[in-house]
Amino acid sequence: MKLTFLGKESKVGDSPTLYATDRDTYIVQGYKIPPADGVTVPDGYTAVAIYDRLLDHLAKDGVPAGAVRREPPIVAGVDDESCIIQGRTVTDDDIRRRIRLPGHEDCVEIPKTELAALLKDPREADQQRGA
Repeated sequence: MKLTFLGKESKVGDSPTLYATDRDTYIVQGYKIPPADGVTVPDGYTAVAIYDRLLDHLAKDGVPAGAVRREPPIVAGVDDESCIIQGRTVTDDDIRRRIRLPGHEDCVEIPKTELAALLKDPREADQQRGA
């Protein structure tokens, strides 16, 4: 699988990262979320926490930036700036090695159409406000 780095949103020791693939998917790297009340993760899937602003990097793949919709594959909000997103667990050892995942992080694969649908086109948001 070919990976194209789209962006990273980091604080010290943190590294949520976004990649495009040649399979019409995105790889989203974020903080591991253990199974918990209110977050049901199907077999073969993983949940990771990311900063909403990580999705702004979708613009580098032609997706208009906008407000993040809190709907699947986002399964929960953490706060006003972060969310929990789930996708198919990336199990390919070569990909996991290339991404160099720290022990407190994991990565998921999400179809491009699903992830792009989470962003409201800025024009849509303006129309909803009556601008």
